[in-house]
Amino acid sequence: MTAQFDVLVFGATSFVGQILCRYLTERTGQGAPLRWAMAGRSRAKLESVRQSLGDSAASIPLLVADAADEPALRELVRCTRVVVSTVGPYALYGEPLVRACVEAGVDYCDLTGEVQWIRRMIDRYEAEAIRSGARIVHCCGFDSIPSDLGVHYLQQQALQAFGEPCDQVSMRVRAMRGGFSGGTAASLINVAREVSANPALRKELANPYSLCQLGVAAEGLNSVRQGATKLFARDAATGGWITAFIMAAINTRIVHRSNALSRGSYSRAFRYDEAVSTGRGLRGCLTAVGAGVGLSLFMLASAIGPMRALLERFVLPAPGEGPSPEAQAKGFFDLRFFGRTASGRRVRVKVTGDRDPGYGSTAKMLGEAAMCLAFDVSRDSVGGGFWTPATIFGDRLVTRLQAHAGLRFERQE
Repeated sequence: MTAQFDVLVFGATSFVGQILCRYLTERTGQGAPLRWAMAGRSRAKLESVRQSLGDSAASIPLLVADAADEPALRELVRCTRVVVSTVGPYALYGEPLVRACVEAGVDYCDLTGEVQWIRRMIDRYEAEAIRSGARIVHCCGFDSIPSDLGVHYLQQQALQAFGEPCDQVSMRVRAMRGGFSGGTAASLINVAREVSANPALRKELANPYSLCQLGVAAEGLNSVRQGATKLFARDAATGGWITAFIMAAINTRIVHRSNALSRGSYSRAFRYDEAVSTGRGLRGCLTAVGAGVGLSLFMLASAIGPMRALLERFVLPAPGEGPSPEAQAKGFFDLRFFGRTASGRRVRVKVTGDRDPGYGSTAKMLGEAAMCLAFDVSRDSVGGGFWTPATIFGDRLVTRLQAHAGLRFERQE
């Protein structure tokens, strides 16, 4: 049966969902041949979002389904080729939709950064996704497209220049400006709550290869010791000071899964780390120490029940809240990748984005990933299963992001 839509946005009334819908409206207005629809649990809220998009969006279909209503979800996914979900925390609300897509053989992507949930979805549904042909692609926002495709792009540059990939890559956040939404806060707090209820989860979250349980395909790939980034330290890659990057906990896992899925194409002794560059000298040192201590205190407070409640009530934004359109437009990110081959040759890559990384830019990345999944990646070339952005999209999404989403991938001399 021919699908009615190319892309269905589930969670269109969420903070990121609204930004994504505006982006897709702009893309179709620019001539993108996209049949898409909006879905959520409240028709009134869907109608309000559609009205906010202007007259050009008046004909966008609206579909109603709750994230917990599995019969409705099964019916919903059968009308589209790709489902895009912005409904988080995914560990609380995401599984029924993934299950519906897997059962129906429908492609799916999202912007989760919840490692423990991704692992559960892979364990429970990958075998069935391979049988049904459903391509499931998590982490299609700032977590983890810039990191995953940045490493992919760097490896392509190394192969072209030297004929060998880099077995060691470091990503450094050189500069970034962006806000914090209630959805992201809720996801972080939920992870802390899960760890408190299940202490064994802490060990899994600390494992850099937690998403690389691929049997024979990953044999020997999960034995290389990965260096843990300290809260603050001198940096061998840049010569300056660095502090821990909160998103590294998900990005590094996705990059290692990409290497495992490609059977060690980066290297069977591949090492990868991420951190935030804070500069050189005394100022760089003090900035690194201050940021590291601040992050440590936040994580400690998140782990303690009463402190976690205070954070939710008085510090963190509520669900549905986030940076204003003006703040999103002023946001940006600048990431630097430093690679070294086994023979000692070096390559550097720069990846930048022109909007708030977590929201303005994430919505554009997610939209292009969905269209790439719908139009650019045939089922003959990539079959069903749980893929990473680099392994299913690769250069095709790099091209899209540079043409439409304000990202740039550049090799530096």
